[in-house]
Amino acid sequence: MGRWTEAKKQRILDSRRLGTRHLAEALAKASRPPEVLISGSAIGYYGNRGEDILGEDSPSGNDFLAEVCREWEAATQPAAAAGIRTAQIRLGVVLSADGGALQKMLLPFRLGLGGKMADGRQWWSWVHVRDVVGAIHHALKSDLLQGPVNVVSPRPATNAEFSKTLASVLSRPAIFPMPAFAARLAFGEMADELLLASQRVEPAKLIASGYPFQFSDLKRALQEILKR
Repeated sequence: MGRWTEAKKQRILDSRRLGTRHLAEALAKASRPPEVLISGSAIGYYGNRGEDILGEDSPSGNDFLAEVCREWEAATQPAAAAGIRTAQIRLGVVLSADGGALQKMLLPFRLGLGGKMADGRQWWSWVHVRDVVGAIHHALKSDLLQGPVNVVSPRPATNAEFSKTLASVLSRPAIFPMPAFAARLAFGEMADELLLASQRVEPAKLIASGYPFQFSDLKRALQEILKR
């Protein structure tokens, strides 16, 4: 989090690319390599795409996070070339009580100070943390899954819908929007790529391979997380 400097962006890129490549190369050379490698990635791969519905075959974006995800996924190739079934899970906005975007949003929303970001029309492709774990377990077992795999709920929400639903679950209003210029002033480039970007992503491969989502409804997902 925080404003991206060129040095920070390089650290972000290297932390994904170099660590993954070193691991993939080591697995490829192992005397008894694993049957499968599940590698991280993110829907930032697609960039800011407005209303487009994005599947695993959709092209990559052209911003910094898209570059990070391309490099991150490409770093797994030594393992795939060695015959290890390799899947790159593209995570959406993971909803959890223990960290991530939701935890950072809770305080202002609980204080009644929450609201949509900019016009709120940008799509947020979210996923409950229990479905993240379930999808990884499913990918480990299913020979149908390799290459990129979108790990998002089948029912994404716009930022305005997300904000309204979260406020409703917390029994609070959602009447204080954050203007785009304020987000950019606070977070710089990160605001455009993380907070204001629109990514309407579908989990096509997970659905086709028979994964049973535990949480497809946003309100129910938030209620389950926030009851703790």
